[in-house]
Formats: sequence, structure tokens, C-alpha cells
Amino acid sequence: MSSTLFRTKRVEQSIADTEEPEHALKKSLSALDLTVFGVGVIIGTGIFVLTGTVAKNNAGPAVALAFVVAGVVCALAALCYAEFASTVPVAGSAYTFSYASLGELPAWIIGWDLVLEFALGTAVVAVGWSGYIASLLDNAGWHLPEALSGRDGADGFGFDILAAALVLVLTGILVLGTKLSARVTSIVVAVKVTVVLVVIIAGAFFIKGDNYDPFIPKSQPVEAGGDLQAPLIQLMFGWAPSNFGVMGIFTAASVVFFAFIGFDVVATAAEETRNPQRDMPRGILGSLLICTTLYVAVSIVVTGMQKYTDLSVTAPLADAFKAIGHPWYAGFISFGAAVGLTTVCMILLLGQTRVFFAMSRDGLLPRFFSHVHPRFKTPHRPTILLGVIIAIVAGFTPLSELAELVNIGTLFAFVVVAIGVIILRRTRPDLPRSFRTPWVPVLPILSVLASLWLMLNLPTETWLRFAGWMVVGFLVYFLYGRSHSRLARGEETGVGQGVKPPNGSPE
Repeated sequence: MSSTLFRTKRVEQSIADTEEPEHALKKSLSALDLTVFGVGVIIGTGIFVLTGTVAKNNAGPAVALAFVVAGVVCALAALCYAEFASTVPVAGSAYTFSYASLGELPAWIIGWDLVLEFALGTAVVAVGWSGYIASLLDNAGWHLPEALSGRDGADGFGFDILAAALVLVLTGILVLGTKLSARVTSIVVAVKVTVVLVVIIAGAFFIKGDNYDPFIPKSQPVEAGGDLQAPLIQLMFGWAPSNFGVMGIFTAASVVFFAFIGFDVVATAAEETRNPQRDMPRGILGSLLICTTLYVAVSIVVTGMQKYTDLSVTAPLADAFKAIGHPWYAGFISFGAAVGLTTVCMILLLGQTRVFFAMSRDGLLPRFFSHVHPRFKTPHRPTILLGVIIAIVAGFTPLSELAELVNIGTLFAFVVVAIGVIILRRTRPDLPRSFRTPWVPVLPILSVLASLWLMLNLPTETWLRFAGWMVVGFLVYFLYGRSHSRLARGEETGVGQGVKPPNGSPE
């Protein structure tokens, strides 16, 4: 039993699968495309909303340090992702990496986790985008019916037509081709980065030094209550992280981590990259560095413009400019936020479909979904299926209370990838690695510990929901995936069956 649950798929075999005509994705992306994807998905709801929340409730002006802490945790994981993505340039990201290092059951678990993470992230951001657009329409005098705005109408029916429409339009773009998606993303990212730079440059002229005093407000411990909404660390060790003070910075980091969600999506596009060995590390690390720098600069400017105790928790950037008498900037920021969220949705949806595609190609999900479009060379079947499902979920479900599930899913993926780097270094030292994670095993271990620490700062209810999703995943695997796996059915390809190993690696 254990030998079948932890059977691994050789790297050479994974790469050989990408060359099968009916299951091969088109290679069209460059390092610039990958960096744009990364920036496009990272800069979103987090920077436009969370800055005010964590500054007011957890860290004060030191929210800039919280972004640094969250960025460091992501950077540790990014170095591990960069090695895997350049060594195993196959769709699926952490799922594919786990299959090559930890085995089939761990790979299924992480793949199932990523399907939830990306689907929920897409739906949450789509609902947020709908709110921005509805607000802009209201300002223009156009009002959606209550029943189509996501709020319950007089008859109790409520459907968010804008959120659902956005997901369906983006689904169509993804079916037409990844390169088209990259072009659309490039245009929208340019608008989004311009908005962020306007906030930094214009806001710098309105900074008041007194607003930074104190930079790290005095600690205010949270009483341990033991309820499900408390962080798991409170129930395990009898104490809760503090609001403000040094511990408040770490608490804030676990919240603003949501602002970095999605950089790992870049790794899911490895199979569609022209030169993944060179371009994947550049795309992953480059986008993370750019976004962390922008986040820190924005948080410093905003907390300098307005006292952290007065910051808005719904639209802190826009409201800060309103507070100093510049409403034009506020409208510009709201427009940029609405436009920018479209790329977040599209890239999260792209990431999910690639993971689903990779799992179906391995037989863990029905192989029907592993065929690419004969003309566009995109995984059109899972893209359409998942796009319709997410559109329905975004239309009917208020998902704000589930957003933390996205955090825990991503952090769990970080843990698995870091462990996988250590294991693959020991089991396959012969593999050609164009990028090597430095200081192995020390750096991957630090990545695991940092991710676990942020996970412990999430509410216990989030852990319970995550556990429930994993239970469902185990049932699906044992009832279908385990017996239909290509490894289980003896359909292995690659080394040993006449396929030449990549880059001349030894058999």
C-alpha cells in the first residue's frame, strides 16, 4: 500500500509527457511575460485594501515591516520554486514538483489544495472587482438591480452578475491562447503599476513626520478566548499574538500575506515558456522583488499621509487622498484598482486550469480534460469547466469569510515545495539544474518554518475548513485517482521506454 501511495514520477517521464501532440501546450512565453504575469497577479486586493486594516489594527506605521516579513517568507519559497520550475518545466507547479519528489499521494494532496486555492482566490477577487465596478457605475448614475448586484433582492434572490460575467470573459480569453492572455495582462498591469506609482510619488508630497510617531505602537496583548476565530497558535500554546508591538508586526504579516498570493502561479506556466531553465527563475524572483518594493513604498507613504488610527479599512489609499482634500486622486486609484483586479482573476484562473490539466494528464482526474485545443493549443476543456463553475460560485456566494482559506492553501504549498527540494537533491543529484536554491537544506528548512509560523497565526476555523476540503480530496483519490493513475495502470513513458532524457542527463 505505502509503495503505491508514494510512487514517484520520474522527471524525464514528466517532460516526455509534454511532448505528446494531443497533450502538449504551446511554448510562447518569455521572461518578460512571466514577470508581467507575476506582477499582474500579486498587485491586487492586498495593496489596495489590507494596508489600512493591518496598520489600524495590528502594526501602525510598521505595516511596512509586515510587508517585508511577508515578502521574505515568499522569497524563501520563491527560491525553491525557481529551482523546481527550471528543473521540471511542466505544468502543475507544486503538484508536479511533489510528484517527482514526494510521491503520488502527497502530489494529489497538494494538487487538490491548489485547485481550491486558485478557484477560491479567483471568486473572491471577482466579487471584489464587482464591488469596485458597481461603485463606479453608481457614481455615473447607473444602478444595477439589487437582485443582480450580489445582494439579496426583495424575493430573497441575489446574483452578482458582474463577478460572473468577468470570470466568463476571462475564461474565453484563456481558451484563445496564453500569448493573448499575456498581451491583455501587459496592458492592464501597466495601468495598475501607474496607479501605484502615482500613490507613491504624489503621496510623498503630503507626508507628515508626526504621523510616524510612534512607528511601532505599544503592544496590546489579545486575551486568549479559545473560540474558533482565534489563531491556532492561541489554542495550542495558550496565548495569542499581540496587536501592535513587535509581535503585532508578525500578526500583520500573516494578514498581508494575502497581498502576495499568486506569485507561485508563474510556476504553473513553466511548460508554456520558451526557455524555462533561464526564464522561470527570472519571472518568479523578478515579479516578487518588484511587488515587495512597491508594497513597502506604498505603506510608508500612506501611513505618512494620514495617522494610522484614522486610516480607512475599506479603501485606505483612496480615502487617504480624500482626507487631505484631493478627491481626484481617490477616483483615479479606485479606477486603477478595478482595472487591476481583472489580471488577478485571469492569472489565478490560468494557474488553476494548468494544475487541473496536469492532474488529468497523469490520470488522477479524467483524461478527457488533458486534451488541448487543436488550434489554440490550450487546455480548453478544464478551462471552460472551471470557468463556468467559478462564475456560478462568484455569482451566488459571499466569499469574504473564506478568503483566509487562500492563505493557508498557499502556505501549505510552500511547505511541500521546500521539502521537495531537499528530497530531490538527495534522490536525483544527477539532474541538470540551471538554477539551484542556495544553502540547501538550511534555506528550505527556514522556508518551512516561516510558512508554518504564518499558518499558525490563521484562525482555527480556517484550519477546520481546510481539513474538510482535504478529507474530500482523500475520498476522491482513493475512489478514483489511485486506480486510474497512469503509473498504476503501467502507462509510464520516458526513460526506459525509448525516450531520450532531457539535456543529455544520464538514464
